[in-house]
Amino acid sequence: MQGIAGDPNALGYFGYAYYIENKDKLKLVAVDAGKGPVLPSEQTIPNGTYSPLSRPIFIYVNKAALVRPEMKEFIRFYMNDGPKLVSEVGYIPMNTSIYNENLTKIQ
Repeated sequence: MQGIAGDPNALGYFGYAYYIENKDKLKLVAVDAGKGPVLPSEQTIPNGTYSPLSRPIFIYVNKAALVRPEMKEFIRFYMNDGPKLVSEVGYIPMNTSIYNENLTKIQ
């Protein structure tokens, strides 16, 4: 981040959370995936319009592991507390319906 901020001609790619922490030193670049330029934001990242440079982060669980109570409890924790924790570190949580859908799937 320091190298990018210190060079007026530099271009870098990193997480939106780094930009938020350093927005006084950095500028955003809009991307155009064919529907006009879009800047990253707390709206355009989760709704997919800031594409192709944003993406959801997934966890993958082996179905056989779901029989273990501690695994189900971990997933419950991840889906219930994840949005708050994600926000605390500067990432953008997914829509609440996605977390709820995942909780339903493990039942």
